[in-house]
Amino acid sequence: MGLAVSAALTLTPTAVAVSAAGGGPAPASAAAAGQVAIVQAVPGADVDVKIDGEIVESGVPAGEVLGPYPLSAGEHQVDFSGADGLEQAATIDVESSSHQDVVLHLPASVGADAVVTAYQTPVEPIGPGKARVLVAHTATVAPADVQVDGKVVFSNIANGEFATADVPAGEHVVALFPTGETADPILGPLTVDLSPRTVTMVYAVGDPADGSMDLVAHSARLAADGTLVPAMIGTGSAGLAGDIRVTPFGRPAS
Repeated sequence: MGLAVSAALTLTPTAVAVSAAGGGPAPASAAAAGQVAIVQAVPGADVDVKIDGEIVESGVPAGEVLGPYPLSAGEHQVDFSGADGLEQAATIDVESSSHQDVVLHLPASVGADAVVTAYQTPVEPIGPGKARVLVAHTATVAPADVQVDGKVVFSNIANGEFATADVPAGEHVVALFPTGETADPILGPLTVDLSPRTVTMVYAVGDPADGSMDLVAHSARLAADGTLVPAMIGTGSAGLAGDIRVTPFGRPAS
C-alpha cells in the first residue's frame, strides 16, 4: 500500500553562505574549484562524512545537505560511516567550475547496503519564468512514474536514474507512483512552488514498506546564462511542474 502524503511546500530558496570551514577539505582556488554537495538520503541513519580522509561532519541525519565544498580539479574520495556496519566510499572526479551532488542512498533491493551516486547539476542557460529540476530515483522501490498535475511526465525511472527539465515557475501538484499505476501513490500528492531561474536537485528516498518515503532537495539560483550563483544554496523539499520539455533519461555521473 502506498504512503499517502498531503503537504504544501514552498520552494523559494533562501540564500545561505556556505563554506568548507571546520575540519573540511582545504579550500581550492576560486578559479580551479569544483563545487561538491553531500546528500545524506538513508532514513534512520546518522552518518559521519569524510572528504580525502578529513571529517567534514559527524552524525549527519537523513535529509541533510552538506556544503557545497570547493574541491580542486581531479579525483577525490568521499567516505561514509555509521552504525550497523554502514561503510561506503566513492571516488569522484571533479572538474574545474563544475557542480555536483554526491548522494548516499538505498538501492532498489530491500535490505541491501547503501550505495553512493554522483549527479552533475545541470547549469545550461535558462529563460525567464522558468525553473530547472533534476529528479533522481534513490529509493527502495521498483521503477516509478512521476505524475504532475494529474499527468505522467517522467516514466519508468529506475533506482539511480534521473531526468531533468526546464519547467514553468509556480505552483504544481506532484505524486510518485509505481510504474504504470495511478492509485495509491508511493509519495504525495505534494503541492510545490518553484521559483523562477532556480535549479533544484530532487531525490526520492526511503522505503514505502516502513513509511520512510520522503523527498530530499536543495536549490540554488541560476543566472540567465545558466551560471550557478556562487556560495549560495537553499535547502528544503521540492517538486516538478507541468507543461515541460523533458530531456532523455540519463545515468548519473561516474
